[in-house]
Amino acid sequence: MEQPLSTRDAHEALPPALRQAVDDFGLQLARVDNRSAHTVRAYVGDVVSLLAHAAEAGCAAPGDLDIGVLRAWLARRMADGAARTSQARRAAAARTFTVWAMRAGLCDSDVGASLASPKAHRDLPSVLRAEQAADLVERTDDDPHAVRDTAVLELLYATGVRVSELCGLDLADVDESRRVVRVFGKGAKERAVPYGVPAQRALDAWLRDGRPKLAHPGSKDALFLGARGGRLQQTVVRRIVAAAAQRAGLPHTSPHDLRHSAATHLLDGGADLRAVQDLLGHASLSSTQIYTHVSTERLRAAFEQAHPRA
Repeated sequence: MEQPLSTRDAHEALPPALRQAVDDFGLQLARVDNRSAHTVRAYVGDVVSLLAHAAEAGCAAPGDLDIGVLRAWLARRMADGAARTSQARRAAAARTFTVWAMRAGLCDSDVGASLASPKAHRDLPSVLRAEQAADLVERTDDDPHAVRDTAVLELLYATGVRVSELCGLDLADVDESRRVVRVFGKGAKERAVPYGVPAQRALDAWLRDGRPKLAHPGSKDALFLGARGGRLQQTVVRRIVAAAAQRAGLPHTSPHDLRHSAATHLLDGGADLRAVQDLLGHASLSSTQIYTHVSTERLRAAFEQAHPRA
């Protein structure tokens, strides 16, 4: 069976107008929209696949695209065994490209506006109980790395920030007087996220007893430092969280699980859904609403366990 072309080879085989369009689209995503490198790579790869299919159908320029070509491309990928999540991402990439192409004057209309995509199946996120979260963040030692790890765990759970956002924090992003951190999320959007007294104590200990022992001139302004004094990396944070969960006798836990737990515990405690949306930096309320389902499932489990007529 003939092997499909790699993204690079497919890109090089595109007609010149289509190849230039996808190159300009990638620059728009990266430099103007401030999308992450991962998102740019995924979207550009999807659009190259779409345009390669379009070229086979006789399209030589973005203005030749129509909804039939887009739907046929998705159907072809589905026939190849693509997962629903992949199809949903491909459709999103295609819609993003066609609206950009229209605005850039490459198409007379947004031909992807009516392109539907399958709803991706969403599993309920893994959430710790409040007492499990407390066990996870418990401080175990006084060496600089342990002090740092406690501050990392406390801040992740207190704020629900993404691991990338935590690693990007600088010293100036911490407002100790108001107990607020300034976070730059997806698309470089800035938001202020509060944290509580336990996280403040852990941060104080890290800044007083831990960071000075690891810092050197190359550390610059990074809040959290690695073993060699550079900015703490996301892979290290994931190991910190996993190791803490293992010590506490908990199932494997990731930084994103702490984000899920923080959001769920806020809603369980009566926080407004829109406030939680702002704290998490979700662009859409639908992304936050999954935590209401988590809370409902927890309530149902408690009901079935405790109510005499369950």
